[in-house]
Amino acid sequence: MKKLEAGDLKNLNLLKHYRIIRKWASKNNDLNEADLELLIYLDCIDLFTKKDFEGDLTIVIFPLVKVLKQSPANLGNELGLFIVNNSKYVTGFNIIQGFLNLSISSFYYLEFLNNSLSDDNFGFIIPKKNSPLYLVEYSSPNTNKPLHLGHIRNILLGYSMSNILEASGKRVNKTQIINDRGIHICKSIIAWLKFGENITPENMNEKGDFFVGKYYVLFDKIYKREIKELINSGLSKTEAEQKSPIFIEAKDLLKKWEAGDKKIINVWKLMNGWVYKGFNKTYNDLGVDFDSLYYESDTYLIGKEIIKQGLDKQIFYKKDDGSVWIDLSDEGLDEKLLLRSDGTSVYMTQDLGTAYKRYKDNPEMSGLIYTVGNEQDYHFNVLFKVLKKLGFKWSNHLFHLSYGMVDLPSGKMKSREGTVVDADELISEMVNNASKLSSDLGKLDGLSNDEKNTLNHTIGLGALKYYILKVDPKKRILFDPNDSIDFNGNTGPFIQYTYARIQSLLRKEAYENSSVNDNLEINTKEKLILKLLTQYPDLIKSSADNLNPALIANYTYELVKAFNSYYQTTKISKIENNEVKLFRLSLSYKVGLIIKSSMLLLGIKVPDKM
Repeated sequence: MKKLEAGDLKNLNLLKHYRIIRKWASKNNDLNEADLELLIYLDCIDLFTKKDFEGDLTIVIFPLVKVLKQSPANLGNELGLFIVNNSKYVTGFNIIQGFLNLSISSFYYLEFLNNSLSDDNFGFIIPKKNSPLYLVEYSSPNTNKPLHLGHIRNILLGYSMSNILEASGKRVNKTQIINDRGIHICKSIIAWLKFGENITPENMNEKGDFFVGKYYVLFDKIYKREIKELINSGLSKTEAEQKSPIFIEAKDLLKKWEAGDKKIINVWKLMNGWVYKGFNKTYNDLGVDFDSLYYESDTYLIGKEIIKQGLDKQIFYKKDDGSVWIDLSDEGLDEKLLLRSDGTSVYMTQDLGTAYKRYKDNPEMSGLIYTVGNEQDYHFNVLFKVLKKLGFKWSNHLFHLSYGMVDLPSGKMKSREGTVVDADELISEMVNNASKLSSDLGKLDGLSNDEKNTLNHTIGLGALKYYILKVDPKKRILFDPNDSIDFNGNTGPFIQYTYARIQSLLRKEAYENSSVNDNLEINTKEKLILKLLTQYPDLIKSSADNLNPALIANYTYELVKAFNSYYQTTKISKIENNEVKLFRLSLSYKVGLIIKSSMLLLGIKVPDKM
């Protein structure tokens, strides 16, 4: 048999930390300690055997076949026999081409259950003071309109990823950049100054973000009307857009703001204050929070200074009209505007400043994750390349969690036209739908009004969050509120109801956590549930590595589906054998813990009663 060299091992996919494989490799291939150490760092192929085949764990032996020049049958048989003879957990094996399928004993799963039963943090790696620090940016709204359905996907993705990263052993700083300046903000301000007539959210009894958003929509209506009038007078569309009186007023207001005009600054602060109060209520209703806030009104000045430094270093260049650009043609891109000819900043200006400010505030950061829709893929590609050209080493630690847009059955939302589905209305609709369905199914019987309200909010928000998060972030979502609230299928309420069912079972039996007999024989459905439970730590790691909460969501659904099938076909409590009864109750208890844990990672609460 050919001796495995260190160079060979680098290209092999073997079981990471799998001591038996290491032992076999050492015994049969005369590996030295340096060779063995390499095995520890190789990628893990630890696959659960496909349902169509006998076995529990599958080892892919193709890499070994290639290196050792043996047939899959001979190599698989040799390795399989070695594992069976050296492991108390493996009872048998079979070989299907280049796949070695191992059968795992009941003892292994029962031992796992006992070891993890009382661990409320099972699967979690608790961060330490010196653990890697990750900043996760999400929400990042404009202060000219309320939060809407698109923001909800952004917020839920960012918040859940923050939880998952923390569960994988990272320190996390949940952050947002508030877009509180720029021409879009000035549009709302100019419309209110011209048509507000001293109207305020307070005297209108209206949420501040809703109030300001109305004036953004009003500006757009007037702007479109003026453009039409100018086109009718003989101007081109481009000329009309630039010569619209209300647009010119908005541009002038932006210049005054950047010049520090006290009157304009005071109006700006007043209106932003209204919006912040509205945002905070929405965040509270969604159950999300932040550790740090950044404001573009602060960071754009830092961005301007960075651009000045880039000009001095000839990384950027200035055109004849005074605008500042960067040429990224050597990166396969094009020219990018960094500063307008009139000296006002663009999004790139302030994003450069914000990135720099965050690094200065957190110099030890291992990663900064931007949760932003895929419509901005190009923008972030440019941003990261500009920062790299400027020589900032930390630019290698920037990531874009890109996600697809959210569509409604009626089509894509358009905020400028006032047809957006705002977050507050959606939350209210979800809670109302939950209330109606729960009432119809009799799930509110015997509850007080406060308990009903709490439960309806928990179910409604759970339905919304799960529906959004179960989809891979890269995919678009067609969101139908009615489809999301269902006590059957791959939904949040289905998972919540299963958790409540488990808690009801445990209460009736007065269950107390205690070890089970690890010499019991378990049936196929019990083994499946236990196999799924053992996957949970790896799922957390994989979800963190791939920035994908959908892995957690769909794992939870598979676990819940397996448990419900078990619950419907297997007696859990009404059995005479106390050892079997204790095991089945303990299994149910552990499933409940994992459901609660995984759902909390997604920002979803689970009720004890339903």
